[in-house]
Amino acid sequence: MSLAPSARLDEAVPSRYALKVGDIEVLVISDGVLPITAETLATNADRADLAAWLREMFLPPEMIDWPLNVAVVRSGGRTILVDSGLGTEFPGFPRAGQLAMRLVAAGIDPSSVTDVVLTHLHMDHIGGLLVEGLRGRLREDLQVHLASAEAEFWQAPDFSRTVMPEPIPEVLRTTATRFLDVYRGQLRPFETEHEVAPGVRICRTGGHTPGHSIVRLESRGERLTFAGDAVFQPGFENPDWYNGFEHDPEESARVRVRLLRELAASGEQLVATHLPFPSVCHVAVAGNAFRFVPAVWDY
Repeated sequence: MSLAPSARLDEAVPSRYALKVGDIEVLVISDGVLPITAETLATNADRADLAAWLREMFLPPEMIDWPLNVAVVRSGGRTILVDSGLGTEFPGFPRAGQLAMRLVAAGIDPSSVTDVVLTHLHMDHIGGLLVEGLRGRLREDLQVHLASAEAEFWQAPDFSRTVMPEPIPEVLRTTATRFLDVYRGQLRPFETEHEVAPGVRICRTGGHTPGHSIVRLESRGERLTFAGDAVFQPGFENPDWYNGFEHDPEESARVRVRLLRELAASGEQLVATHLPFPSVCHVAVAGNAFRFVPAVWDY
């Protein structure tokens, strides 16, 4: 993925990572991190078990930094943005919302983006598209792909099975409503699966939200899955732990196990929104659970 001369400056902490899946170009970009309570990672776990897992992962016991990863994919002459991070309208999360700046730093003109693929409509996946500095630079014929079930869900969202601190549910609802109002004319909803560009498919999984989707890339025998919020950091060793943002926790766990089994069998690469940047990894089976195997960075 070619970069503008101004984007070749080194960063003390890298915020982008480029790789190829056959002929498909992929750039994983960090939107930053946002603080969440550690207990949100595993609302149904025994407190002692969660505390032990946090210690083993060298994570703090109460508040952790949650990574936010988005991706830019190029295939068949199309430039596809997969999710858009948090945006800058939430002052409680000052270290997130970096996408607009980091797209420019990576030499990507927002007007070159032909398509947006959304895994779901939680604010940390759509907020970046509501930032005026980015929104105003997008092309008028931009196509926004999401599952029709997701758009329908946010007309009257059900938070009865989530475990989120206040006022997050109401902020999620108002942000999704605003997003749908702003982009309604550019939405391209699909039912189960849709090919956005050669080798780039978005597939609805449900679980986390009714229309939650993943993005499957395949080219010349190579494969990569962007899993959105189907997999969180504890989900490898403890795939049955519920995340507080899951609207259907039991189905989310079933989706997670099914996906991790598939990825372990195929050996393909995995990227997910909230895994440590750049999150490119493989999945291995470990007894009745799984193991996160970070990919070796390709320089």
